[in-house]
Order: sequence, then structure tokens, then C-alpha cells
Amino acid sequence: MSGDDHEAIAATRRWLERAVIGLNLCPFAKAVYVKQQVRFVLSEATTPEALREELASELALLAATDAEETDTTLLVHPQVLGDFLDYNDFLDQADSVIAFLGLEGHIQVASFHPDYQFAGTALDDAGNCSNRSPYPMLHLLREASVERAVAAFPDPEVIVERNIATLEKLGIEGYRRLLEP
Repeated sequence: MSGDDHEAIAATRRWLERAVIGLNLCPFAKAVYVKQQVRFVLSEATTPEALREELASELALLAATDAEETDTTLLVHPQVLGDFLDYNDFLDQADSVIAFLGLEGHIQVASFHPDYQFAGTALDDAGNCSNRSPYPMLHLLREASVERAVAAFPDPEVIVERNIATLEKLGIEGYRRLLEP
């Protein structure tokens, strides 16, 4: 289900435009977004099992679709895995689905969640915002696209450091205000 008019998709678009692209958290995002190669999918899953099935379908669809049409997919799932620890545990299942479908080395899953917290950080650490999205989400990425983007970027290691500095300057409250409708 694409659900383009649903609040979760609208909030995800706003996050992508204002935070990811607007703050340049991912210097590779703008190109695929402008070319309309980002697929936004609203999951109706209410259980991890149902989400795993939807994930498998979306992975297969992305693998079968030309990158010029859809380069990446954002699978937004507002009704399941709202607890960050449950979400984090689910990522192992996502990797298992990739392996089961024979897509290792072709597609990877990047993780985004409203309560994302890197190990060893405080919950209110602004650096966590680099992986905080309005709703729980699985970002399906083609590894070939990631490799091309990284190869074209002069110093990809700088991205993380720059993001942390940007987010610390903005602060948690500034980040929240940025995403308001």
C-alpha cells in the first residue's frame, strides 16, 4: 500500500525533505528524491510476522525493479515495533529475510525509529537524531547505489562527524521543531 495521503507518509516526506536533505544528513538522498526514485510504502502490519512478510514483498519488488524507476524504498510501519528495543531486535529478522531471498550483497536495510538510540549514548543525545524518523521505518537500499554514491563522495567518513556537529548545534528541541507540520 503506498498510502501517500496518510499522515505517516506525509511526516516521512517532511522528515526526508527537512532533515535528511535539508540538513544534508545524507548527501546522497537529494538526487534520488528529486528524480522520484524513492518509493514510500505504508505498512498496515500490526505484528512483526506481518511486517516480515511485507518486508519480503518489498525486497523482492525492489530487486525486480530497475533502479532508474525505484532506487530505494522507505517501508514505514506505524502500527508495529513502536518500542525501540523490539524494533532493534527485529533488525536481525530483516537480515534473515534478505539472506533467505538471496539478496545479501544486493540490498541492505538501514534502520530509523523515533526513539533511535546508539549504544553508549544517552537517550537525549542529539547525535541519535541522525537515525530518528517520525515513525518506525525500514530503509531498503541497493548496495550498488550505496557503493556508487560513496565512491563519488570525496571523504565519506566526514559525514558522520558533520552530522553529529549539525545535530548537536540544532539540539533535540530544534530537531523536533524542524519536523513540525
